[in-house]
Amino acid sequence: MFLAIFFGALIGYQIGRLPGLIVGAVAGYFISNALRNKLRSGIFNIQSQFLESTFAVMGALCKADGVVTEDEIQVAETLFNRLHLSGEQRESAKVAFRRGKEADFDLDAELEQLLRVTRGNQALLQMFLQVQVSAVAADGAIHPAEHEMLLRIARKLGLPESQIDQLEAMMRGAYSGAGSSAGAGPSSGRKLADAYKVLGVSEDASDAEVKRAYRKLMSENHPDKLAGRGLPESMREMAEEKTREISNAYDVIKAARAA
Repeated sequence: MFLAIFFGALIGYQIGRLPGLIVGAVAGYFISNALRNKLRSGIFNIQSQFLESTFAVMGALCKADGVVTEDEIQVAETLFNRLHLSGEQRESAKVAFRRGKEADFDLDAELEQLLRVTRGNQALLQMFLQVQVSAVAADGAIHPAEHEMLLRIARKLGLPESQIDQLEAMMRGAYSGAGSSAGAGPSSGRKLADAYKVLGVSEDASDAEVKRAYRKLMSENHPDKLAGRGLPESMREMAEEKTREISNAYDVIKAARAA
C-alpha cells in the first residue's frame, strides 16, 4: 500500500505540484485498497469452491460402489473435525456431500469448476486429490469402483495417475508411524519402495536427483505457499502432514543409501 501511495503522490506532484501530490497520494491509497480487497475476495472464492468441491466429490466417491455405508458417512464426519470446520462450513460440507451422492451429480462439471477457480494450480489440485484418497482409504480398503473414479478424477485434473500410488504410499507411511506397534508396520523393503514413490523417483535415481525431487516437492507443498494460493486454513494441518511425509520419505532413502 505504501508504494502505491508513494508513486501516486510522485506522479501527482509531477503533474500538479503540491495539489497534484495530495490528489495522487489519495488516488494511490484507494487503488491499493481496491486491489487488496480484490485479492482477498479472489482467495476467499478459491477457498469456498475448494471446500465445496472437496465434499461434493467425496460424496460421489463414497457412492461409487453403489451404496454409502455408515462407515463412509463416519469418515466424512471425522474429516469435518480434522479440518476444524466452523458450524457454517460443516453445514455447507454436508449439503455438498449429499449433492455428490445424487444420481444426477455431474462429476466432470464439478472438477471443471474447481479447475477454473484454482486456475489449474498443481499443488492445490494435488492436495484436493490427497483428501479424496485419504477419505476412501480411511477404512483400510479401496473398492475397485472407487479406485477407477480416483483415476478419472486425477486425469480430469491433469494430474498423472501415478499421483494415486504416491498418495497411497504417503498414507501408508503416515499410518505406520501413528501408534503402530513394533513389527506391525510395513517391512523395511516396503517402506523404502514407498519412499521412492512419495518422492516420485525411481530406485536407481542418483543422490542429486533424489535431493532435487525432495526440494521441489517441499517447495511446492509448503503450507504458507499453498495458503497464499487459496488453500483453506482448515486444510493447513493436512498440508503440514504431507510435508512431514515427504521429509520422512527423504530420510528413509538417505538412511538406506548410507547403510
